[in-house]
Amino acid sequence: MRAFIAGATGYTGRELVRVLRERGATVIAHVRPDSPRLGEWEARLGALGAQADATPWQPDALRATLARVQPTHVFALLGTTRRRARGEGLSAAAGYERIDYGLTALLLRATIEAAPQARFIYLSAIGASARGNAYLRVRARLEHELRGSGLSWISARPALITGSDREEHRAGERAAAAVLDGVLKVLRRLGLRGTAERWRSITAADLAAALAQLAERQPDGIYEADAVRRAAAYAAARAASD
Repeated sequence: MRAFIAGATGYTGRELVRVLRERGATVIAHVRPDSPRLGEWEARLGALGAQADATPWQPDALRATLARVQPTHVFALLGTTRRRARGEGLSAAAGYERIDYGLTALLLRATIEAAPQARFIYLSAIGASARGNAYLRVRARLEHELRGSGLSWISARPALITGSDREEHRAGERAAAAVLDGVLKVLRRLGLRGTAERWRSITAADLAAALAQLAERQPDGIYEADAVRRAAAYAAARAASD
């Protein structure tokens, strides 16, 4: 595998870099060229054995990089939050449109044009739907474009992604995950195991392992949260037997 990862400095992205490097993949990890921590990220990603890349988010520049790299897999793990959007003077909906959809769509089109042999792996979200909220609508929109892209593709729809190892402080998110997982334990006791497994939160390490597993071994399509969790379990069993 020769992987280009957009969103490599995020919670899941960092774990995916680690997982793919442990599997022997060549990893080109994208970092925002205007990141105030660019030097730090170049050092951290380099320590994992990845090649840091700071290509600008411009169509010509992205096409040139993908044409040069010729990845076998392109991972799109891009996203913003309400808080970040507000910090940039945007509404949450505008932030999702600009980052979650806009940058991912830009990467998708560059892949189609410059690296059509690559498989495109998209980190979507549980409940993605054209009838959902702004966050879910942009993800459903991108999935629709994936279907018509002509590329080989995977879209993973995990539930809430959280963990104590998250560098960004999200106390509310962690509390919500704890409450949700508690409710799901009750559902399991009531015999609703399928529902419980579908909505249970997942750590970045497990999600990264699942994305690598899906990218390498599963047919094109959308993988819901329960399928993502099964892929993570399979990856863990595979790693233990190696």
